[in-house]
Amino acid sequence: MSNTFYMPPMSLLGHNAIKELGPELVARKFKKALIVTDKVLVDIKLVDKLTVELEAHHINFAIFDGVKPNPTEQNIEDGLVLLKEQDCDFVISFGGGSPHDCAKGIALVATNGGHIRDYSKGVHLSASPQLPLVTVNTTAGTAAEMTVFAIVHNEEDETKYPVVDKNFTPTIVVNDSELMVAMPKSLTAATGMDALTHAIEAYVSTASTPITDAVAIKAIELITKNLETAVYNGEDLEARDAMQYAEYMAGMAFSNASLGYVHSMAHQLGGVYDLVHGLCNAILLPKVSRFNAIENVERFADVAKAMGVDILGMTSEDAAEAGIVAIEKLSKAVGTDQKLADLGVKEERLEFMAINALNDACSLTNPRKASMEEIVNLFKQAM
Repeated sequence: MSNTFYMPPMSLLGHNAIKELGPELVARKFKKALIVTDKVLVDIKLVDKLTVELEAHHINFAIFDGVKPNPTEQNIEDGLVLLKEQDCDFVISFGGGSPHDCAKGIALVATNGGHIRDYSKGVHLSASPQLPLVTVNTTAGTAAEMTVFAIVHNEEDETKYPVVDKNFTPTIVVNDSELMVAMPKSLTAATGMDALTHAIEAYVSTASTPITDAVAIKAIELITKNLETAVYNGEDLEARDAMQYAEYMAGMAFSNASLGYVHSMAHQLGGVYDLVHGLCNAILLPKVSRFNAIENVERFADVAKAMGVDILGMTSEDAAEAGIVAIEKLSKAVGTDQKLADLGVKEERLEFMAINALNDACSLTNPRKASMEEIVNLFKQAM
């Protein structure tokens, strides 16, 4: 069986990487950008870091700042209207996962037509490349800036669904750690645990390869060593840089190996309760990992070693459990060890979410198959 590996053709990484963007846009003869972002990033003037560079290189732009924390189908439709009104020839997303996912939807539908939901009934369904997309990232977690995934909220039926399409791959990615210094502690923690979830789920995925294994393990190592520092000492650029590389490598892993039940369950929590995605992943990760480790002890023993656990002399079963305990300790250290019930989740909605989770594309590559009742039980363990 052959494997396909998707990567953006260019990524600008490190301190002040955004200053390298202007000449690349000029070289591609882009004329006018639709900047897709959220109102908070506009209000705190972080978006100015981008617009100053565009103005310096005589590139026009229009700003769509209507993206919600869990981007909706309507956000994509509204962005498409502005794109056409302003006659933009490319899209720039600025922010974290929500602006990136919204921008992907806008860019894909702009050239392929229809509705974003049309591209969720399988994988790689678009016929044409999307409008050129540049992603400028301000968080270290989702990796939405470089993956073939986008997560969209259908407000009508309270679901979130993944769209997986090779044409989502951006033209240029910018990961500038200077843009991440302003992230609050809670967001740094949630996005960091999101990145850890990406790496672990990709490593144990049924679609993993030696390439995705390598970057997943390195991502786990970097997150374990640097997340707590990034949370509590946000101006530590060494830790921010390490987290930026870690989340990117985790994105490389899951963009090509996909994910598992943690994400398919977290998507439902976002759809029904509009909860923070990374926080949901952090809460669910130890529960789902214990479920998966029953049939995958060697892989979870590798996770333990990557998290710095001395597994010498341990059985594979003990090493796997030690790794899951290490996940729990890191989550507690950064403040994401919370309970779903405290976030407003109700038991009467668990079966509805479990059914939708099993229909989520991320469930296809989970290493151990679950029944609907077992997914409900995993939700209950996190309550």
